[in-house]
Amino acid sequence: MVIRVALVNDYEVVVHGLDTMLRSYRDTVAVVELDAGTTVGESVDIAMYDTFANPRGDREEIRRLTANPRVGKVAVYSWNLDPSLVTAALSSGASGYLSKALPAGELAAALTAVHDGVQVRPARAEGRTSAIVGGDWPGREEGLSAREAEVLALITRGLSNQQIADRAHLSINSVKTYIRSCYRRIGVSNRTHAVLWGIEHGFRPTRQPGSER
Repeated sequence: MVIRVALVNDYEVVVHGLDTMLRSYRDTVAVVELDAGTTVGESVDIAMYDTFANPRGDREEIRRLTANPRVGKVAVYSWNLDPSLVTAALSSGASGYLSKALPAGELAAALTAVHDGVQVRPARAEGRTSAIVGGDWPGREEGLSAREAEVLALITRGLSNQQIADRAHLSINSVKTYIRSCYRRIGVSNRTHAVLWGIEHGFRPTRQPGSER
């Protein structure tokens, strides 16, 4: 049996990157829909919600997906493995919480486990700072790491440093460090130029935060 999966995120490059990552496992996991800023329209076994630019995990989005009659189960895909976020996502209706440190084969196996009724949680040993293995994100071709790109996406959305720290479960000093490294990589010296760069390079989501799908 092939598991039918929809990939969900507000950034087109993210869902297409995940689709590419799973392409070698189509005999097990078939990505039948890519949802960037739209609701799941086909009947799928699993909606896989990538938390890029929503690092806390969007509980309302999880509830919306679980309430969709076309969706069998919901799996959250994130680099932020804070136990409180994992618990909150599962309490909101997700059937699994999958780490971005998983190689493609292990990710496909985890999706299979979710489909089979296993409540998949990240292994404790992975830790919150595990390297991100697959998928894609805006700015990757410019040398931005996934976490730098996420911080830049939140800057582009107009969030303050403190709001980014709260949303990403980072210290304010860590946020400032990511911002400085972002600036170096993209060749800007201030926030205004960083926002303009972000707008020009795909850091605006397909759907604006707070709008209905």
